[in-house]
Amino acid sequence: MRLTLALTPLVLLAACAVPPAPATPPPSLPAPEACLLPSQHRMVVAELFFGRTIRDRLMVSDAEWADFLAKIVIPNFPDGLTVFDGYGQSRDPATGAIGRSPEVKIVLVAVEPAPDLPARLNAVRDAYGARFSQKSVGLITRESCAVF
Repeated sequence: MRLTLALTPLVLLAACAVPPAPATPPPSLPAPEACLLPSQHRMVVAELFFGRTIRDRLMVSDAEWADFLAKIVIPNFPDGLTVFDGYGQSRDPATGAIGRSPEVKIVLVAVEPAPDLPARLNAVRDAYGARFSQKSVGLITRESCAVF
């Protein structure tokens, strides 16, 4: 009991001790609105997903896709884009049926934020839907930093 009473002031003093400051501060990340590299600047990245399966025939042909790309997509995004081939699957919200598209074109663009950007993206989506009887064209957008 005497030992416990004798150690109590030491335990209380240890609890009040301030931990030492770290030798070096942790690395800091740039502010959310700043880009990581000084050469980068803020851009909008858009990914568009074009299914090529059409109900009354096999699919949008390579020639039809090339024509659509040249006449609709590139004029709306003349500064550059990247096209990928992919596989797609989606659920029809009305019927719940799963649709599979073994041939999907994915267009990736990184563009300066601009007031007309939503209209340009929708013009491409609407044109594809009308031309190839598609219910929808998938679209993902996000803010990012880029340099080219």
